Amino acid sequence: MKVAVVGAGPAGVRAMERLVAAGLSPVWIDEAPDGGGRIYQRPPAGLAHDARTLYGFEAKRATAVHDTLDALKPKVDWRPDTLVWHIRPEARTLHTLSRGRQAEVGYDAAILCTGAMDRVIPVPGWTRPGVTTLGAAQIALKTQGCGIGQRVALIGTGPLLVLVAYQYAKAGAEVVAVLDTTPFATKLRAAPGLLLGGATFAKGLYYTAWLRRRGIRIAEGITSIAIDGDENGVSGITWRDATGRAHRIGCDAVGMGWGLKPEAQLADLARVPFCHDPVQANWVPVRDGAGRTSVEGIYLAGDGAGIGGAEVAEIAGARAALALLVDAGHRVDPIDTITLDRRLAMQARFRAALERAFPFPAHLARGIADDTLLCRCEGLRAGELRAAARAEAATGPASEVNRAKSFTRIGMGRCQGRVCGPAAAEVLAAELGCDVAAIGRLRGQPPVKPIPIPAPVDTP
Repeated sequence: MKVAVVGAGPAGVRAMERLVAAGLSPVWIDEAPDGGGRIYQRPPAGLAHDARTLYGFEAKRATAVHDTLDALKPKVDWRPDTLVWHIRPEARTLHTLSRGRQAEVGYDAAILCTGAMDRVIPVPGWTRPGVTTLGAAQIALKTQGCGIGQRVALIGTGPLLVLVAYQYAKAGAEVVAVLDTTPFATKLRAAPGLLLGGATFAKGLYYTAWLRRRGIRIAEGITSIAIDGDENGVSGITWRDATGRAHRIGCDAVGMGWGLKPEAQLADLARVPFCHDPVQANWVPVRDGAGRTSVEGIYLAGDGAGIGGAEVAEIAGARAALALLVDAGHRVDPIDTITLDRRLAMQARFRAALERAFPFPAHLARGIADDTLLCRCEGLRAGELRAAARAEAATGPASEVNRAKSFTRIGMGRCQGRVCGPAAAEVLAAELGCDVAAIGRLRGQPPVKPIPIPAPVDTP
């Protein structure tokens, strides 16, 4: 049986662990030079840092994932630095690109552990040099041992916001402000559910208290954000607090992010159906509790199937592997299956509380100013999308984001709507007076990321 696992983060590692234990030797593909995923990303060999410095409280879990990864590599067909840019379910084929060469990988079953990326709301000045996502700011610290600037402001909402602030401050960077768009009252209402998170919730409280003790400015419920500067970089950030009072602080770099969104393009190309999750405010591929999809041979695990975090990804990866083994006729321990299902159910309750505590601020996305750049790849401003939607609505139905793509080119650039898509859907929904779920989602297209043309093809 030919099995492929795409992704070597927490989900991919635990999925592969179960598959190898069952006697299989799958193909294991990861786009990065090494495994661990973004959350437990390893630095290059020349950058020596101990796990505690890189991963903080998660050092033990990160080390366990890395140790398992290294033990598995000799037992599988390990292919790092390899992008899966297309999947054809009818031919059971993955199309890959590695070091400039294309190849095809056949499979009977595949587990897609494709992870997630930052969700962004465009604000004035967000395309200036020195502005990155929170995830990119974290990667710079882990893989290069450097920050995105000398005086750093961080804006957005969610657990990653305070985590990155803590990591930067611990590393010696000057964090001038942590600006959270979620009001404190919203978090307080979700507190009973957050207690289900146990140690995870406690760590979040610790990070916040640690930052406050060191005098780092934390503001909640902020609005009217703008990043100041010019074509040479960032000079400061302005905002209004929960009372409406205006503030400005100088900085030379900004990290921004409003939670995460699944990197589910491969699931889309595999023809897995999607549904809109109103709690996460994300479009997610449809799968059962074990990771099975309605497409034969395709299984999903980790944040690429719906945001859950690293611990959930590990559990879901193991569970998807067991589902694959059962479907292939292997015997698995029923107690193992029950245990994993219970852990996933408990984590799901905590995750729902977390989403209620840090909801995606759709009102900010819907209120993006007309002159704000919305799609940086195509140079499209929010007002242009609104005007096109009004004009199209006057002549026929316009309430679908892919139709908006056809008459504005929104999402046609290098990112294929990964960055602009969520905010564009909210802008369109507000303009047309409908729920964002009715707007739909930008459909995936191959290649999922830019590839060179032509590239030499390796025959199987």
